[in-house]
Amino acid sequence: MSALDIEVAGERVLLLPQKALFWPREKMLLVADIHFGKAASFRALGIPVPRGTTTENLARLDALIDAYGVQHILFLGDFLHAKAAHASSTLRAMLAWRARHPQLRLTLVRGNHDRHAGDPSEQLRIDMVDEPFTIAPFSFCHHPDLQAPGFVLAGHVHPVYRLRSGWESLRLPCFVFGARRAILPSFGAFTGGHPIAPLPGERIFVTAEELIFPIEIR
Repeated sequence: MSALDIEVAGERVLLLPQKALFWPREKMLLVADIHFGKAASFRALGIPVPRGTTTENLARLDALIDAYGVQHILFLGDFLHAKAAHASSTLRAMLAWRARHPQLRLTLVRGNHDRHAGDPSEQLRIDMVDEPFTIAPFSFCHHPDLQAPGFVLAGHVHPVYRLRSGWESLRLPCFVFGARRAILPSFGAFTGGHPIAPLPGERIFVTAEELIFPIEIR
């Protein structure tokens, strides 16, 4: 798999085109805003949306676990989308996935959707923490502008960057890196995105299919 190797806060990390970040020293995969059960929540409201997003998200996690030897997944908030995400079909799929990875450590930094949805089932054996959760030199958060002792790695925004060529434009998920914090793109398969305008000094890394590349800000 293609990945971009960069240094952040004195640590080597890999930015993955699959919209996640891997910290090799800790064998830790960082995933923001996976929003399990979002499609089920829409269907519960009578809105006909595609099925299979939970299975797709889990399959993408499987691929990254295998490719990078992941031992710990840390979710940067919004693991569940809403109370309807506790649907039995969603839970069955997640429990089957957990059974395939019994030794995998899972940690969830609670986000705003998690507080409304409630904690995931205890059967998933996820360590629940509040932001900021710090493993030096990083502080793991859901909200990117939280005051924290370490370099903040967060989600919440679902950042996308608009590439333009003449009259054509394309919105692509991106990582945003500033002096004291970084925002990861949303990992979820059914989550949308929020166009961002980079602040002075920020670096943007855009993901597209199996590629990830820096954007030159002018």
